Amino acid sequence: MELTYELRDLDVAVDYILRNTKSKTLLFYGEMGAGKTTLIRELVKALGVKETASSPTFSLVNHYESEEGSVFHFDFYRIEDETEALDMGIEDYLDSGSWNLIEWPEKIDNLLGENTQKLLLEVTSEKKRTLKFC
Repeated sequence: MELTYELRDLDVAVDYILRNTKSKTLLFYGEMGAGKTTLIRELVKALGVKETASSPTFSLVNHYESEEGSVFHFDFYRIEDETEALDMGIEDYLDSGSWNLIEWPEKIDNLLGENTQKLLLEVTSEKKRTLKFC
């Protein structure tokens, strides 16, 4: 399954994700600048979070609350090995039943269970992206 969308139509991509995901743990793959954080920001909003989501590049995780519960946004770009994710308690987050939105999941491949949804973002043009469910 895949969807090509324009950046001004992020709501279409978010709706597509929410209608088709098999898991609340979403793994966002894509090159730097593909729009992972931008898409996650809109997804967090669609999940009912009132505050504006931002990248947790240095803190590794941002925690948001919505009427439907917790939403966690992870960015593992800067970690050196999986031990850093274990030290922060990644297993507890993954087992929480909350939404877990993970950028750069390839950095923690060995820690991810099977109950995840892989999403690949590819740059189609300056203003278009392709989203693929893997």
